[in-house]
Amino acid sequence: MLVVIRGGGDLATGIALRLYRSGMEVVVCETAAPTSIRRTVCFSEAVRLGGTVVEGISARRAEVENVPGLLEKGVIPVLVDPEAACVSQLKPDAVVDGILAKRNLGTTIDMAPIVVAAGPGFTAGTDCHAVVETMRGHYLGRVIYHGSALPDTQIPGLIGGYAGERVLRAPVDGIFRGAKQIGSYVEAGETAGYVSGVPVVCTISGTLRGLLADNVLVTKGMKSGDVDPRCEPDHCGCASDKALAVGGGILEAILHLHQKLEKK
Repeated sequence: MLVVIRGGGDLATGIALRLYRSGMEVVVCETAAPTSIRRTVCFSEAVRLGGTVVEGISARRAEVENVPGLLEKGVIPVLVDPEAACVSQLKPDAVVDGILAKRNLGTTIDMAPIVVAAGPGFTAGTDCHAVVETMRGHYLGRVIYHGSALPDTQIPGLIGGYAGERVLRAPVDGIFRGAKQIGSYVEAGETAGYVSGVPVVCTISGTLRGLLADNVLVTKGMKSGDVDPRCEPDHCGCASDKALAVGGGILEAILHLHQKLEKK
């Protein structure tokens, strides 16, 4: 089964890991300038670096004509294709929207026999065949076949007793430059990076779990980093519980919908 995933951030990568390990062929579509924070666990890094490895699974930046050869080698192709134009050529069995923009950026229910979306901004039965809940809590990872995911609260999930305090945000518009490495320990009040010379300051102490790549253009208030108060550097190298939970929901939805199609 061939699946095209829109998005290559940490949540979309968790989805890709679940599908790939379940025997599906996966192609990732990303923008030319990804803004992923947890870059050590994002297949989007293949756009910037040419290739990357997450939890032992390799991904490589590619053109659509290279897709068959890479899939044959067990490598996940990452295309600079934010509109997922490759769908018309690849004709996948399923399309997954894992962008997590909290709104629909162009995914339609007729893109493939099975279309599944993660998070708010989609209505199952209208925009896609199923939606998977992305909000932390009782419903995380649950598949919705009628209706929508819970609305975005704009408040990050609680980790180690902290929510919004974990997130580093750009203080001004400008170009981001990091001052720390992902995986390093930071203290509250310490500078993790700069936006056009203005410090991006940590509000809590912990492990720097995510940080934008250098030279990314940001706007004031844009998420630029993530501090994990649990202080477990090993977490920086593996997909989060949330990403894998959502990935499990996506896997369930695809298999369930595929089974229904086969019975028709």
